[in-house]
Amino acid sequence: MFDWNDLKYFLAVARRHSTIAAGKSLGLSQSTVHRRLSELERRIGRQLVTRHPTGYRLTEFGEELRPYAELVEVAVTDFERRVSDTARDLTGVIRVTCPEPIVYRMTKSSLIDRFHARHPKLRVEFVTSDRYLDLAKGEADVAFRSGDTDDELVGRKIADSIWAVYASRAYIERHGQPERVEDLSRHLLVGFDESLNQHRAAKWLREVAPDAKMSARNNSVLGLVYAVKSGIGLGALPTALGDAEPDLVRVLGPIPELARSWRLLTHPDLRRVPRIAAFFDFIIEERESLKSILTG
Repeated sequence: MFDWNDLKYFLAVARRHSTIAAGKSLGLSQSTVHRRLSELERRIGRQLVTRHPTGYRLTEFGEELRPYAELVEVAVTDFERRVSDTARDLTGVIRVTCPEPIVYRMTKSSLIDRFHARHPKLRVEFVTSDRYLDLAKGEADVAFRSGDTDDELVGRKIADSIWAVYASRAYIERHGQPERVEDLSRHLLVGFDESLNQHRAAKWLREVAPDAKMSARNNSVLGLVYAVKSGIGLGALPTALGDAEPDLVRVLGPIPELARSWRLLTHPDLRRVPRIAAFFDFIIEERESLKSILTG
């Protein structure tokens, strides 16, 4: 029947008896107020105000409608206040997915504790998986990811993902260590199994050492770390994990072909949800702290 937004022009003129004063109170021009008030009258089909030498006055019909318009104004104000209060009252769970080793490093640091201290009513809940969970289907709210990302997701770069080739000290004592990437073909290697054969590390090994003997295959990055630590072969690992292991030696790299960006991602529908926005803002502030966790 009419645009509810036009009721505010009607009430402003009713209270100030002037389109000029009404415009100033609304931060608009007199012509805009006059035009919108005329449009409201046209749609209703009745005159709401009349012009007098001393200013505008409500018609009898306008006076009859005024209390109803004020009820709409109160309802809208209450609605806006509730939205604002909800935004300030940050509560709920943020489900964060990332590789299991990163969960361990985050929880070992004080990062998550600092977030909880800032937002006591919010809780971070980790969903660990070496496969990419589908944020569009609600499998998680936020993801820390390196490598290829879904074009539908939005986010920010927060660190670099750097990989190198590692060996245990025991392996080096028995078999020596490669001096060049080309030497990998003469060593025992540890890599991903078929479930992760499209991972960039798996593709890189197939390219640079197609004839190498695989001593073990794993379906997770954490499994690679344990396999390399056991001494059964060389393996490409994130520097954040490999450098943190005292029994491991970086024998090659960093490997440029394996470098990617760590990104904090979410679905566009969630980006402005208060609890998600609060987590994003915190993580972006803490990028320096994250470098030691994600890059090493």
